[in-house]
Amino acid sequence: METYALYGISGTGKSTIALKLAHQLGISAIIDDGILIYQGRKLAGASAKYEKTKIQAVKRAIFLDPNHAEEVRQALANLNTERLLILGTSLKMIGRIVQALHLPQPVELIPIESVKPPQDIEAARYVRETMGRHAIPIPRVEVEKDFLHRLLFSAQRIFSSKRDATGETTIVHPPFSGGRIFIHPQVMRKVVQATCERLGYVERILKSNASFDDLPRLELTLALALPMGTNLPRKVHALQEELYKEVGYCLNIAPASIDVQIGSIRFTDQT
Repeated sequence: METYALYGISGTGKSTIALKLAHQLGISAIIDDGILIYQGRKLAGASAKYEKTKIQAVKRAIFLDPNHAEEVRQALANLNTERLLILGTSLKMIGRIVQALHLPQPVELIPIESVKPPQDIEAARYVRETMGRHAIPIPRVEVEKDFLHRLLFSAQRIFSSKRDATGETTIVHPPFSGGRIFIHPQVMRKVVQATCERLGYVERILKSNASFDDLPRLELTLALALPMGTNLPRKVHALQEELYKEVGYCLNIAPASIDVQIGSIRFTDQT
């Protein structure tokens, strides 16, 4: 059996891209957070995402319980699959899983940065850190069979290039994920106002809207005061860059988009 490992720190979206990656590499079985998934269906094991504490979740994910490890080892032996994909937060974790399940070496290592753009990783981390959402690459109905009373947020179907369903990803809210972070829109408006005042050429903020429903997004309508002949796109781009840095510094989040509309321009003297 060929063994692959997708690794990256927690919250970078490994589970949400696992099915797509498995389809690309011709992999039919996945090990993720204590579960053996075969062709998009749970085959054996128990999810670490439903443990009550982070310590218990880690122990479950690395198969520290001998009975848990034996159940998955036996299922793999009966499955006789040619390729297996392991998901883990670090190379050390991958090593512990390989050892616990007696998997063959060598393991082909795949860092999350090689298969997911930086902006998508930032967006995934924002959702994890502010909303506590975790993904399990199995269908929603499978999760509901085992955890009928758990809170499920959504299920997203991933399709192959031939439009055949290769599996589903279910979004859950684990008990150990903690509370939800709430950022009041007024806080974002204050950050926007301070940044615009510092740049000097924003005369007025005509409209400011911040959305945190899915990913953090900014929509601004501005009145500018600029000398005749100023490169307007360059000025707007500079404003977007300053806002991106300031929001990251003040709130520790990366806006997915900063849309700027110019409501009016007042031309000033060159001097």
